[in-house]
Order: sequence, then C-alpha cells, then structure tokens
Amino acid sequence: MMSDQAILVTGAAGFIGFHVAQRLLQSGHRVVGVDNLNTYYDPRLKAARLDILRNDPRFQFERLDVADRVAIPALFARYRFPVVIHLAAQAGVRYSLRDPHAYVDANLVGFTNILEGCRHNGCRHLLFASSSSVYGANRKLPFSVHDNVDHPISLYAASKKANELMAHSYSHLYGIPCTGLRFFTVYGPWYRPDMALFVFADAIVRGDPVKLFNGGRMLRDFTYVDDVTEALVRLIELPPQVGQVGLNGIQDPGSSIAPWRIYNVGNNKPQELMLVLGLLEQELGRKANKELLPMQPGDVPTTYADVDDLVRDVGFRPATPIEDGIHRFASWYRSYCEA
Repeated sequence: MMSDQAILVTGAAGFIGFHVAQRLLQSGHRVVGVDNLNTYYDPRLKAARLDILRNDPRFQFERLDVADRVAIPALFARYRFPVVIHLAAQAGVRYSLRDPHAYVDANLVGFTNILEGCRHNGCRHLLFASSSSVYGANRKLPFSVHDNVDHPISLYAASKKANELMAHSYSHLYGIPCTGLRFFTVYGPWYRPDMALFVFADAIVRGDPVKLFNGGRMLRDFTYVDDVTEALVRLIELPPQVGQVGLNGIQDPGSSIAPWRIYNVGNNKPQELMLVLGLLEQELGRKANKELLPMQPGDVPTTYADVDDLVRDVGFRPATPIEDGIHRFASWYRSYCEA
C-alpha cells in the first residue's frame, strides 16, 4: 500500500469510519478524513471520535458533505488519493421511511461525486460500504454475494444496491477497481446510538421498555468492528482485476469481468436477539423490561453472511465471539456514559 500519499476515509467521524481511520493511522498511513458532522445522531459522539483521531499528526480532517458538487471535486484534485474508502452515507432502515430525500442526497448524489473524483484523479482502488440490507426479501440462507438481490424492501437498501450498480458502471467504463462491502450488523466500542445494542443499553440503564420487534424472534449476524476493519484493510491490497469472475469462472451478481467485486463482511454466525440481550443484561447488571412488538416495515427476521469469498481471497474470517464483543461494547458504554 502507498504510504506517502494520503488515503481518503469518508464518514471518518462515524462508527466504522473512525475505526478504519484509526487502524490506518496505527499502520503508519496518512489519512484525510471527511465528514459533514450532521445531527442524525448526537454530534458530540462524532466530535469525541475526531478528538482521538486528531491526536495523530498524520490525520487531517475536512468538514465536507459528500453531496457538495464543488468541494468534493476540489478535494480530490488537491490530494489525488490512490485509495478511497467511502463509508459516508445516510444510514438507517427505519429513518428512510421518514426522510427519503436524505438518502438520495447522501447515498446517490454523494456517491456520484466520489465516483467522479476517483475517475478524474487516478484512484487505484475504491472501497465502499454497502449493506446486508440489500438482500431484502431474499429467503435463501446464508446470504451469498452470488445470489440475485433485486428485491430491496427499504429505500436505504435500494440506495445501497444502487451504489453497487453505479460502481460497476464506472469500473466497466473507466477501469476503476471497485470493491463493495456488505456489512452485517457491525457493533463495538464507539457504537452508533441509533443502533440496537446502544438503544437496548440505554433502555436497560434507564429502566425503560426494550422494544423487541417480531416478538424478539430476530437473528442477526453481529460482526465485531475490529473484524470489519481487519477485513477491509486486507482488501485494500487486493484491488479487483479485469477478467476476474466468480464461482466456476462465471460472471454472476457478485463478480464481473470488470475490475469490480462484492464481499460480505459478517460473522457467519447469526445470534438470537434474546441471547444478545441477555448478555447485555449480565454486563450491565440489570434486567430488561421487554416490550414485544410486531415486525417493522423494511425489516427482515434474519441476516446471515456467507463469507467464503472473503476467506478465500484474504485469508480472514471474522470470528470475535459474541460474548467478548458484548463485553467490550458494554465496558466502553459504561465509561462513555459516565464520563
């Protein structure tokens, strides 16, 4: 990997972006972090993450919106990033039911700006965040990148599928190596407060009801954030090549003769939500007041990642035990909320 030129990490003040930027800095790389610090969740948490990154002189922060059609091209022209890790997005399945325009701006317009920046400034590898949500109404388990994903059930999922298609078109037309990463329920220290474990922890501590949709009968492929960053960093060094295809040398939904690939980044071991809640209760020393509710629109009962391609190509299988991951999250949660 190039060490003199800076690597771009968009969404650097976000949960995954922060961990990726921190890992790159620890490995000796220069990092330019971009974030608009919006108020989708408490910006104080984003500021606290940035304070840690700013302790390293090799980190430079640019407060920019990826949807800015003037500032983003100027940023790319100034740095000519060899590697771009695009993690900025409007996240959240349920929020997409309330504010669809936020997803168009951040996830479609913003991603177009990133693709154009890569196209015109010599990017050698674009890695971008997709989501397990793209599997939508798929029923075959585990979810495989080689399966069709034409039936998203939320606008968020549709925007992420669109990102994969947009990246493929740029990869095909302009030869930009693009790697899409379908993340599965990433969790850990410095977690997003809108995500399930943080919401559960808050409710347990306050004595509020813990809302469990689908009567609590949900399975999620919880993936510890350090496993995610390890997989991503390994993939940086493996840009897709022209002519590489998927299973048995056949082009399929997860591969292409263009330099474009998709990977699942999941733990390959779905956990029952009730079990995870029980672990969180043990760590926090309190019982949850459970409120069982019906399934929410746009949600799915199970996520389960097939990670065989990831194992084959980078020799790594995310495998942090859920007990260890919940312990580390709960330890951080207590320290952060008591600070």
